[in-house]
Amino acid sequence: MAVDSPAVAAPPAPAVISWIESPEELDRWLGSVSTGQPLALDTEFERVSTFYPIPGLVQLGIGEEFRLVEPAVAEASAEFRRILASPDLPKLLYAMSEDLELFRHWLGVDPRGVVDLQIGAAMAGAGFSLGYARLVETLFGETLDKSATRSDWLARPLSEAQQRYALDDIRFLEPMNHWVLSNLESRGLVEAFHEESARYAAELSQQEDPDRHYLKLRGGWALSPGQQNVLRSLVRWREHECQRRDMPRNRVLADALLIMIAERLPSTLRELDNIQGIPGGAVRRYGETLLNLVRDAGAVDNPDLDLIAPPLSRDDQGRFKKLKRVVRNVSEQADIPMELLAPRKRLEKLMQGGDLARDEFFRGWRSDVLAPIQTEIEDILKQ
Repeated sequence: MAVDSPAVAAPPAPAVISWIESPEELDRWLGSVSTGQPLALDTEFERVSTFYPIPGLVQLGIGEEFRLVEPAVAEASAEFRRILASPDLPKLLYAMSEDLELFRHWLGVDPRGVVDLQIGAAMAGAGFSLGYARLVETLFGETLDKSATRSDWLARPLSEAQQRYALDDIRFLEPMNHWVLSNLESRGLVEAFHEESARYAAELSQQEDPDRHYLKLRGGWALSPGQQNVLRSLVRWREHECQRRDMPRNRVLADALLIMIAERLPSTLRELDNIQGIPGGAVRRYGETLLNLVRDAGAVDNPDLDLIAPPLSRDDQGRFKKLKRVVRNVSEQADIPMELLAPRKRLEKLMQGGDLARDEFFRGWRSDVLAPIQTEIEDILKQ
């Protein structure tokens, strides 16, 4: 990876690790953030045997000041919630998907004004989905200690190594942001970077809709529309059950088993129990509920149901290769990773009856990048 030196050097690691001890202290400290000044933000959490992530630590940075905050302190801070929800106060994160999910479920806040520097680094030419430690080493010449990566963030007290690790996760964010912006400004992509961060944050929020989670079960594409309607009902039930019991999905019922139930459409407990792989405990605990879901969803005609996208046909695969080649050429010319500009799943959706002009994903900055080949793309889609 070839990158220039950062516009601003990274601040040195603080000699003393500073904690914020109370919500009132956090409110006062955050009150020093001025409009437009970025707040470096990260979290540590655990998610081993639960559906929702459990907060373990919050890390905050303003300029060269860094603070560690206990979850209970952050949760009780009105100013912290206000800043998270404010679109006028930029929050700098790196690979932000799990952090945003944590804030939505833990604090009931849908963060706005968030900036994902992993996206910015990709647009600036550093490579797609680059790890934070790798980019830090490349830009600033510092090798981060990863020994605390998988440590227990719920146990107290945190070790010195854990605290240093947590601070390093935010110490480089503001200078990294300077490097990203300086590279994107020369290419006219600063607004595109902020637009993509906002789009991605909104998409992450929408992905949690229990009514649409069945569409992620790609293995269900071969089911009939009626069976897919049953699958949607089963998946919706599992999402709510996982949330209610705070359990991972596979500990309730795995995706493959839900697809098999939707395919077999059992009407008795014996038929349900005969489905290969279904645990006897699940039949005893959920059997009647599952049978009722199958019966009720199977009796409903749902012509407006969105169907799970099937794999590309052989003819479509040929056209897909043409489409991918055309888009990759403009991707390379713009020096924007193909995986960011036009991910495979998005191109497949276009191949299966999509409309480039009406597809929201390809609007905005992507529309500008693809403008020179728009006619060529549309011709391929019509073939």
